[in-house]
Amino acid sequence: TTGKKARSVSAPGQGYRSCIIFNSKTGKIIYSHSPDRQIAPASLTKILSIYVAEDAIRNRKLNRHAKVTVSAKAASAGGSRMGLRTGDRVSLDELIQGMAIASGNDASIALAEYIGGSEQKFVRMMNKKAKAIGMSRSTFKNASGLPAPGQFTTARDMLALAKSYLSAYPRNLKTYHNKSYHTYKGKFSTNANPMLGAFQGADGLKTGYVNASGYNLIATANRNNQRFI
Repeated sequence: TTGKKARSVSAPGQGYRSCIIFNSKTGKIIYSHSPDRQIAPASLTKILSIYVAEDAIRNRKLNRHAKVTVSAKAASAGGSRMGLRTGDRVSLDELIQGMAIASGNDASIALAEYIGGSEQKFVRMMNKKAKAIGMSRSTFKNASGLPAPGQFTTARDMLALAKSYLSAYPRNLKTYHNKSYHTYKGKFSTNANPMLGAFQGADGLKTGYVNASGYNLIATANRNNQRFI
């Protein structure tokens, strides 16, 4: 509202299945629309996968520059890809870049197999992490967000993930998530986040799409010393 008269504005949730908007400075939710509605997480899943990887690196269980050998399963992943081929030797850091910028499902599987020994074992690590940070309404079935029966989340849980991840690894916004493009062996991929470069202060975080949920977005922006998610 402005002045003495209330001004009618379109609610930010109109046209969306669910959303939630959070001000990190005040610690308050400033808008929500069906935030606990179950949705397929799509590639927003990759934020959790990267989170698990970063924890392993921080705990010195892994080296960011360690070389990962790409399996046939990873190389044959459908959907968005960074362009991996069977037998490629790629650093863990490059895989994270491929996940964050190109939204590579191939990179997600390669990372999961390297860290967990298998994607299935890595997914157990993901679900354990999700519960630890308060994602009580989410279940993950793979490391990429590709369609899978029983895989679901909510906008509120994705907010919990974004808050925890950004608190633990704030530098990743600049290092990975606000990059506009990624190249790997001649394959050029653009960041699908429509906010980058179009909205003042936008610096992340992740997009996704599957038929079951449509377009998903965790958007982050820093403006006037305030961060919004």
